[in-house]
Amino acid sequence: MREEHLRYLVCPRCKGGLDILGGHVATGSSIETGRLQCITCQKTYEIVRHIPRFVPAENYASNFGLEWNKHARTQYDSYTGVNISETRFFEETKWPRRLDGQLVLEVGSGSGRFTEQAASTGAMVISVDYSSAVDANYASNGDRENVLIVQADLRRMPFRENFFDKLFCFGVLQHTPSPEESFMALPPYIKNGGSLVVDVYRRRGAIRQALMTKYWVRLFTRRIPAERLYAWCEAYIRSMWPVARLLRRLPCGRGLAWRLLIADYYGICDLPEELLTEWATLDTFDMLSPVYDNPQTVDTVREWFRKADMSDIDVHCGYNGVEGRGTKSE
Repeated sequence: MREEHLRYLVCPRCKGGLDILGGHVATGSSIETGRLQCITCQKTYEIVRHIPRFVPAENYASNFGLEWNKHARTQYDSYTGVNISETRFFEETKWPRRLDGQLVLEVGSGSGRFTEQAASTGAMVISVDYSSAVDANYASNGDRENVLIVQADLRRMPFRENFFDKLFCFGVLQHTPSPEESFMALPPYIKNGGSLVVDVYRRRGAIRQALMTKYWVRLFTRRIPAERLYAWCEAYIRSMWPVARLLRRLPCGRGLAWRLLIADYYGICDLPEELLTEWATLDTFDMLSPVYDNPQTVDTVREWFRKADMSDIDVHCGYNGVEGRGTKSE
């Protein structure tokens, strides 16, 4: 972070302003190591590897830190050569390509594939993640003048309320202890008239949900240490990939592959085999490792927007299951 970034941050506990304590180490204009202190309650927070940290290093999202640091560039368009992230970001948000002068909050950045897209609009982007995935994001986007990366909990974020013009939260809510409570924590940070966009895994009917292999396999895998589980997923995809190629020849083969926990994006994303296996390893681990996985229905997400008194509500099935957009009422 840079010294001028203090204007965007407050103490997550009492919402007091923050100061940078003396003795910090800087690299150019960026503070690499140091401490922030709340002017009001005196609580201190660490700056580690250029990132202000408002949560403990180890938390329930630690598996995502491992995942995104191992796959720091896997889903970036500049790495795949295909505009998958760009297309999803702009089609899901419905935001214009230029947002100069606006302040955008990203909640749940992962490795930063959508941070890159939000920053391309010219907006000032504040990007938050609960896990050490912030380090992967910083490696890719930390040098951008219009990006600030923060490690924090969405239920207690270090920002003022009624502060942001736009907020998006992709791929996060289902992985929190209470998706509804997590959703309801977001609107207060948006200005009146501001835009909120979220997505969440879709909950199927009871029978279809029960037939989804990952939910009964997860009863065991979510308890396995992340490093060990990742090694298993990597070996599993490598050994099962010939099976995935054979299944593509069958009318329902792709669905069968996913039931066998092979996250095969063939026919969905125009990627070469090498990248398809990389995505498969990433997404198979992503299916099996989270502590929480709580899908939701379209009606449930729509009701969240109504409870938050949002207007212009648009909730439907989309890229990641259920996606919803709304405007904070004036």
